[in-house]
Amino acid sequence: MLLTIFSLIILLFSTVIHEIAHGSVAYSLGDPTAKYSGRLTLNPLKHLDPVGSVLLPVLMFVMTAGRGPIFGWAKPVPVNFYSLRDQKWGIVKVAIAGSATNFLLALIFGLLIRFFVLPQSLFTMFSIISIYNFAWGIFNLIPIPPLDGSHILFRILPQRFLNIKNLLQQYGLIILIFFIFYGINFVFTGARFLYVLVSGRFPLY
Repeated sequence: MLLTIFSLIILLFSTVIHEIAHGSVAYSLGDPTAKYSGRLTLNPLKHLDPVGSVLLPVLMFVMTAGRGPIFGWAKPVPVNFYSLRDQKWGIVKVAIAGSATNFLLALIFGLLIRFFVLPQSLFTMFSIISIYNFAWGIFNLIPIPPLDGSHILFRILPQRFLNIKNLLQQYGLIILIFFIFYGINFVFTGARFLYVLVSGRFPLY
């Protein structure tokens, strides 16, 4: 139960940092929308989404009897893509920034585990931080709207595949909810694989 509660806290702050990364890159590219909206802050209250930050995690907590995995998301930062100086690749840079930040955090804590002898409690905490950030990074690169991967896909998708884009935009949320409940374990399997690769250790939970 304590591990699950700690995982929820890590999930919350991982999603907050993810969104700040989006807003910060957008700001560096000329769009101040996130800054003016007060979203470039670590205050989690500014990023809470009623469904993704509260309802879904609680529902998954109940459905798994507290054993997890627990998942959710923060409120997306507002970005005006038309304000970006780089109109060709700006949207891709903003989209990638979130997952890149999560991967960086996962790498840092994974490498701390690899190169330092840690008490078991600290080892477990660092493992959770690393795995959840790997998972959040992987999850957001899935090309299903409204995830970041869809922005990347739509930017590089040839015009002849417009029907695929329209289909994903129309049914993306339904597909995403289905994936969260039936495919999220694949995300965590990938996250644990990357964690073991980086840390050289297997998690204790």
